[in-house]
Amino acid sequence: MTLPVIILLVVFLLTAVRQIGNIRFGIWQIMSLGALGVLLTGQISISDAINSIDLDVMLFLFGMFAIGQALEMSGYISHLSYRFFRNAGTVDAVVLYVLFGMGLASAFLMNDTLAIIGTPVMLLLAREHNIDPKVLLLALAFAVTTGSVISPIGNPQNLLIALGGNVANPFVTFLRYLLLPTIVNLLITYLLLRVSFRKHFSPVPLDHSVPRIADQGLARWAKVSLGMVLLLVAAKILVTTAGIPFNFKLTYIALISALPVLVLSSRRKEILTKMDWHTLVFFAAMFILMESVWDSGFFQNWVDTLGADINSIPMILGISVLLSQFISNVPLVALYLPILSQAEITSLQMMALAAGSTIAGNLSILGAASNVIIIQNAEKKGNVTLKFTEFAMVGIPLTITQVCVYWLFLSGIL
Repeated sequence: MTLPVIILLVVFLLTAVRQIGNIRFGIWQIMSLGALGVLLTGQISISDAINSIDLDVMLFLFGMFAIGQALEMSGYISHLSYRFFRNAGTVDAVVLYVLFGMGLASAFLMNDTLAIIGTPVMLLLAREHNIDPKVLLLALAFAVTTGSVISPIGNPQNLLIALGGNVANPFVTFLRYLLLPTIVNLLITYLLLRVSFRKHFSPVPLDHSVPRIADQGLARWAKVSLGMVLLLVAAKILVTTAGIPFNFKLTYIALISALPVLVLSSRRKEILTKMDWHTLVFFAAMFILMESVWDSGFFQNWVDTLGADINSIPMILGISVLLSQFISNVPLVALYLPILSQAEITSLQMMALAAGSTIAGNLSILGAASNVIIIQNAEKKGNVTLKFTEFAMVGIPLTITQVCVYWLFLSGIL
């Protein structure tokens, strides 16, 4: 086992424990220590470390964090929450609204976007109706991960598969093979949360109060920014579906949409000050550590020596889920695509890779970037901590069940 892999395992262990003696670590601090470890031991050079940081992802998150911060500071996020959840009269209904509303929206607005916007909404709902915030945060995390499976722009790895896997008519293909099993998996998620937190699913009717917008001026610009996100995402879908050769990056969407709140708002300095910079540090550190692990070749060699039919749907699903925990889902897809391209593959195998690498995020906190965004924001904005074990106790059985569902559908058994 190589040193970068050992450091990665230590990062996993510290993320699970989060505390040594009287010292409590944030997830961003743990990942930063991991990146520092591979740098100081010479496992990756400074220049390679800098080059490993995906600037597109960092800029996308920056833009969306700015919009999310403006939505929260203005109070407009409370207004949106009321409009969406006002007909949800019980905790059961709220969880179903989160799973299907946030879940299916993440397929077209991207899971990280919904994680940023959705976290303060979950904290608000929990506070207003005396609901355990962990139930809603887990529902949001599982929703945006599972729901993003059904679209080539739901998450970065799906986009890589759609482009690098030469998937014909990607929006139609993803929906054709993955929509029905994803709906089934969202229902399974509800049932598992219902069983795991049955004491918190009170039958008492909920009374949603009409919120007051704190800053009308900032709310106006936040509304413009959010509208631009929706409009530009719709434009991206049209461009992609029409096959127009234009590189309409999600980064452009986030940065252009953030301009109203960062340039035209009088509270732009406050927005920048209160933004979630810790999560941006986490991602920069994660890119460095994962690049070092990737360069070690440990997991590539492990895949080569399996000796199994790694082109079969069950193996694609299994390997995708497991390896995504260690090298992240985007590097995993980058590793797997050349392997699949060497054989005669079908759309089913590409869809298995999309499903497996995405729902890997339901297994553990570090399985998806959206999980980290949710937990970091919850700790910062609501002083709510979701432990590694609390996530895994629901996430592990959920992921195993979801893998079985996708396998049954993609194999033609259902």
